[in-house]
Amino acid sequence: MKVLIIEDERLLADSIAEVLRSKGFTVEAVYDGETGAEYAELGIYDLLILDVMMPKMDGYAVARQVRAKRLGTPILMLTARSGLEDRITGLNAGADYYLTKPFDIRELLACINALLRRQGAQVDELVFGNTSLDLSSATLLCGTSQVRLSAKEFDIMRALLQSGARNLSKETILARVWGYDSDAVENHVEVYIGFLRKKLLSVGSNVRIVAIRRLGYHLEVAEDD
Repeated sequence: MKVLIIEDERLLADSIAEVLRSKGFTVEAVYDGETGAEYAELGIYDLLILDVMMPKMDGYAVARQVRAKRLGTPILMLTARSGLEDRITGLNAGADYYLTKPFDIRELLACINALLRRQGAQVDELVFGNTSLDLSSATLLCGTSQVRLSAKEFDIMRALLQSGARNLSKETILARVWGYDSDAVENHVEVYIGFLRKKLLSVGSNVRIVAIRRLGYHLEVAEDD
């Protein structure tokens, strides 16, 4: 599971991240709302933990922007504001749960687990054509055949499956998988796309990764001969 923390109190953000990593989550943290919105809109996270009062863009605005992109990622909103009107504003902005500071870390973990349980099978598996990606084991499955993916292969395949027939640019893949600050270049994407194509063929998948010049990649189901 991949979690994004958007919280301007760095000590708190990093403390939450450390706890979640110890529980097996993959975690990224950013420290202002504007950057948080950019990351969240990549659509690669299973959960957003979002502070309300932040520089550049507050949490309400971030939540509204994420929902405007039709992203259904669960949002757990953290804030020192405990008033009824504040909670209503947060929920109306798109938050799924509203946790008031200060909070016990056990309560935070319970909220996270509850939100992820609500996602059901969507959290555990992505399906396209006759092929599925098991998110818990990073395994591609097609009928009785299966193959494990490396970390980068898994992240790219998940992004492609989430986009489906919509084109995903190389720049977007680089940002999602390698991060904004990475030195990776477009050739890295091309290499891993090649690896994934071979693995899809190896399990007998009818899913093809199609390249469109200057637009990137998308998935298609191959027609039967």
